[in-house]
Amino acid sequence: MTDASPDPFGDLAAFRAVAADRLASFAHTTVPDAAAPRRAGVVLCAVEHGGVPSVILIRRAYQGRNAGQWGLPGGRQEDGETPEQAALRELGEEIGLVAAPGDVLGRLDDFPAMSGFAITPVVVVLDDPGPLVPSPDEVHSVHYTSLRTLADDDTPAWVPQPGGGHMLQMRLGPDWRVHAPTGAMLWQFREVVLLGRDARVADFVQPDWTRH
Repeated sequence: MTDASPDPFGDLAAFRAVAADRLASFAHTTVPDAAAPRRAGVVLCAVEHGGVPSVILIRRAYQGRNAGQWGLPGGRQEDGETPEQAALRELGEEIGLVAAPGDVLGRLDDFPAMSGFAITPVVVVLDDPGPLVPSPDEVHSVHYTSLRTLADDDTPAWVPQPGGGHMLQMRLGPDWRVHAPTGAMLWQFREVVLLGRDARVADFVQPDWTRH
């Protein structure tokens, strides 16, 4: 007998079910407030693009903080907000997509960035996201990477560093290299949500230029 279950890499509803189950059993870590005076929320937003489930990434505008860097939609947490609320608000402000709290499937580990922010990644699935409306002040371009690409064995690369250790590169396409913090959050999403493994990322090496 063959397994007729939908492929979560090829079917958004199947991915939602698998992701919700895995995130429900994942004990995420939280950076204490005393260790993170600044906090931010970002969204790993899964949508259907070109007929396949994909995650949205952005290239930040070539001005201000993180100029030109690869990132996930998101930003600073304001007074009175939860990380989830900040992430969803920023998703709308940066690329014009509206997500409700019920669209959030769960969260991954807070990532302690060298910029001084503790970044909380939340996982969202949108069946009908509507048109993208990128903010030109914040977003240079919007890109998609398929779940299958994220799960591919050749996507993560570990680059030796002169002083020892290795730096992660998520190689998502030609000339498309994503480092920590964003690369670390994509890698944990891949390991925990897509592949069902336990994985932690707080100690991942970050390039010096991510301090700004």
